[in-house]
Amino acid sequence: MLLNVIWAGFILVAIFTTLLQVVLFGATDLPAQMVKSLFDTSKTAFEIALGLTGVMTLWLGIMKVGERAGLIDLMARGLAPLFRRLFPGVPAGHPALGSMTMNIAANMLGLDNAATPLGLKAMRELQTLNPEPDTATDAQILFLVINTAAVTLFPVTIMAYRAQMGAADPSDVFIPLILASYIATVSGVALVAAMQRLRIWDPVVLAYLGGLAAVVGGLAWWFAGLSPEAMQAQSQLWSNGLLLAVVAGFLLAAIRRGINVYDSFIEGAREGFQVAVGIIPYLVAMLVAIALFRTSGALELLIGGPAQPGGGLGL
Repeated sequence: MLLNVIWAGFILVAIFTTLLQVVLFGATDLPAQMVKSLFDTSKTAFEIALGLTGVMTLWLGIMKVGERAGLIDLMARGLAPLFRRLFPGVPAGHPALGSMTMNIAANMLGLDNAATPLGLKAMRELQTLNPEPDTATDAQILFLVINTAAVTLFPVTIMAYRAQMGAADPSDVFIPLILASYIATVSGVALVAAMQRLRIWDPVVLAYLGGLAAVVGGLAWWFAGLSPEAMQAQSQLWSNGLLLAVVAGFLLAAIRRGINVYDSFIEGAREGFQVAVGIIPYLVAMLVAIALFRTSGALELLIGGPAQPGGGLGL
């Protein structure tokens, strides 16, 4: 398994690099730094997972209410013609379709905290269709590309980060972000479709992509006429307002059908907690290996090695 080789290689190369630096350069303090990095990163990985646990618990609880109300299935049916062509290996009505739909919607609204748990849930459900658990399926690969490129109509999080860092105009990246995320998504889907021989030129697929292009173009045109302050305010209003509307819609639809919304939320939240806890070993393993590789100086050597010939050529 490739991941097994990479993980073990990171750690062994890091230890070997540390040993060389101690012997050749007298870096006697480096082993202590390596051990400190080992424990510090383990703690950091757990803290990251702990922060994710609350978010996972919340959103998977809300999603369970939406599932019981039948709205998740309704939303998935709206994208069913597209998903049938892009994800032929996923059966109609499979739970993964609803999770993918919600993940894409959350990414469009720029709500990273909501998109992450939904994406993890979708990937977990896609794994139930995987005949080879240690190898990603075509559906998982394509979903990962879509989730990574993530068409974003309201990049609220990015603008908030820029404002926190003191950017003169936090919203001046609004239109470039919308266009860049759309182009990245279309390019990624086209590339994966070519590799997987999907029907990317199917009229249905083109209709969905054309509709998305119209929405992206319309938003870019509308926001281009707003002042930076109004642009940021409108973006926050629409993204957060739509999210609250979805939550309210889930609750009202569930209540109308006589569903116990509290018990449904707790059931979904419990599932979210289990997913978050299950991530911890993987997170610790990868972050520790990367931290050791970086602390040992192996990462700097790997990056700086190719840079030296380029620097000599003026590149």
